[in-house]
Amino acid sequence: MLHAGGVFVTMMHEIGSTAIALEERHTAHNYAPLPVVAASAEGVWITDVDGRRYLDCLAAYSAVNFGHRNPVITAAAHAQLDTVTLVSRAFHSDRLGPFCAALARLCGKDMVLPMNSGAEAVESAIKVARKWGTDVLGVPAGTANIVVARNNFHGRTTTIISFSDDPAARDGFGPYTPGFRSVPFGDADALARTIDENTVAVLLEPIQGEAGIIVPPDDFLPRVRRLCTDRNVLMIADEIQSGLARTGRTFACDHWGVVPDVYLLGKALGGGVIPLSAVVADRGVLGVLHPGEHGSTFGGNPLAAAIGSTVVEILETGEYQARSAELGAHLRDRLAGVRGVTAVRGKGLWAGVDIDAGLGTGRQVSLRLAEHGVLVKDTHGQTLRFAPPLVITADEIDWAIDRFAEALSGSSTS
Repeated sequence: MLHAGGVFVTMMHEIGSTAIALEERHTAHNYAPLPVVAASAEGVWITDVDGRRYLDCLAAYSAVNFGHRNPVITAAAHAQLDTVTLVSRAFHSDRLGPFCAALARLCGKDMVLPMNSGAEAVESAIKVARKWGTDVLGVPAGTANIVVARNNFHGRTTTIISFSDDPAARDGFGPYTPGFRSVPFGDADALARTIDENTVAVLLEPIQGEAGIIVPPDDFLPRVRRLCTDRNVLMIADEIQSGLARTGRTFACDHWGVVPDVYLLGKALGGGVIPLSAVVADRGVLGVLHPGEHGSTFGGNPLAAAIGSTVVEILETGEYQARSAELGAHLRDRLAGVRGVTAVRGKGLWAGVDIDAGLGTGRQVSLRLAEHGVLVKDTHGQTLRFAPPLVITADEIDWAIDRFAEALSGSSTS
């Protein structure tokens, strides 16, 4: 007969198994999650239904930059829940204006278009760029093109996958939206050749995330900035994953002293609590939108705006940018010393790690690493992405990398 503790453990196992079974049966299979059933989380740690703790080195793809249940952010959320959460944009709210003003100030821009998901921000920026091209540049309606980078990831809507190279995201979902031209990421010469009289924007991730944390050559973004200025096209920086302190600066573009015409933000902007994204630009760009031309019922809702304002206040201290820069250097140093790692790329607490194929695929290694108590996610076969919440400590990084070394070597957990 099981003692009380054993009964509890058995019940928790059953709860976890039931949760996975229900998800497999009733949730569309558009993800292949690791077999971990989260029940609670705090800081950098996730606890599953069995009571086992995992060090989260994914941070919900940078949506949890400031840690799970960050007390300042959750306090703001609780306070707003007691007042008003949603009125739509049919009315004003007392939270939206202050949020947009604070975010615009953080970005050094005039205006904010608040949305929900990162993909919505990208879609919105595409619409704005085309409208700007028509209204400001005089590009004939229906002829505008936007230059993008190969191996990009900007979301999975129909328009966005139209300029994706990823067969899993693209194949079978046509017909595709026209109006995009792809060039190799990091190749400013190819970009210069591709821009023509109907080009309205260049849309790039400053550091490509889904591709494996690909950092461009140091001269690339400055050259893109000059090209966009000289050719009078918009430079749009998708900072949805790379922005808001992830790379050790407020924006990844800051590493190269580049200021785009348009910032696309999301993920961490919602503090790990609520979906919140934004297109941020000057009035000469976002001013092309007029009532009825674009909208979102939930975009800029009071709850999201209250949380977003809190996130901006946190970022204005510079604490998280400094933590990411210092601890990111330590993370990459430790990763580079692990046997079986063939390459490490990244900035701040954002690293792409290539694994020797003889040790297994990225998926296989991520499964083994989960058994050792560390959660990461694979991409493009042999690459793992490490992106822990920025509240992680040096000791926790060391613990995670020791477990990573064990997982690669086949050692048992400790």
